[in-house]
Amino acid sequence: MAIISTAAKPRKWQILVLIARFVFRLAAIAFAGWFALGAFYQAPSTWTWPIIATGFLVGLIAIVTIRRRPLFAGVLLLAAMLAVSYWWSGIKASNNRAWAADVAHGVTATITGDQIILHNVRTFQWRTTEDFDPFWQTEQYDLATLRSVDLLNSVWSNPAIAHTLVSFGFADGRHVVFSAEIRKERGEAFSEIGGFFKEFELVLIAAEESDIVRLRTNIRRESVSLYPLRVSPQIARALFLSYLEKANALAAQPEFYQTITANCTTIVFKLARLIDSGMPLDWRIIASGYLPDYLYDRGLIRTDLPLDEVREQAAISSRALAAPAGSDYSRAMRSTLDGG
Repeated sequence: MAIISTAAKPRKWQILVLIARFVFRLAAIAFAGWFALGAFYQAPSTWTWPIIATGFLVGLIAIVTIRRRPLFAGVLLLAAMLAVSYWWSGIKASNNRAWAADVAHGVTATITGDQIILHNVRTFQWRTTEDFDPFWQTEQYDLATLRSVDLLNSVWSNPAIAHTLVSFGFADGRHVVFSAEIRKERGEAFSEIGGFFKEFELVLIAAEESDIVRLRTNIRRESVSLYPLRVSPQIARALFLSYLEKANALAAQPEFYQTITANCTTIVFKLARLIDSGMPLDWRIIASGYLPDYLYDRGLIRTDLPLDEVREQAAISSRALAAPAGSDYSRAMRSTLDGG
């Protein structure tokens, strides 16, 4: 028995060593891959490829030397990770860049009781995505006259992914829409991968529906749906104020957009959770095209009809496209919408 036990120990040790080397090599590959993408999006353009090559070289050396010089390999990888962490932590979000015209200003708010003044409400007149008249206005709203909250989902390609906007309606017929968006610099284009690597800041846009929703229905020809939310006046008020708080916070301390954790839908969820901390996290918050399913299950949209019928009634793009020039856009897109 002693002989079997003695022979088994080296074999177990060898297996553990092999597992440890395998895990180390995976870590080195993951580090080199992550660093390559980080450098691609953040390193100065003239240094991008030399820096990427250096990262891959460090990873390769660590992988090759782990078998015969494990201490050297471990120290090398650890030192590289610490250096990259220091560099990455030094990349800070900013509110001062050469922004694209449609995100040139984030909304801010002045709050005096029920009287709300919103600064930089976007009211662009769009002819095409490149041809538009830019207008930014200061608007005043009376919270005591807040009457409705609508969630809008806009799908452009993959039905699982949608942009989420929230529109607040007031007794005088005005609507103001809040949208958490990437803050592109001039000439930049959206990149899902870049959103993981501090490529874009986060901006909160406030706009009239005839700007921000019409841009999606009539100009970009996206599939837009509008769902009246079934919330109490107190919740509607609290949600509106939470947007204002977030807007002022971003103006004071900019943040990066993050494809998974800080996007248009997760911002809505985080704000809603400030009101209802028990609201459960759900995969449909990430796969935002299925967000209406989540709202339906939570009873936050009408549930007196099957979900498919609710979805069908919520689709507004055809109504928006059919609206004659000069019509009241908000009224036209709601012309046959029944909130239930």
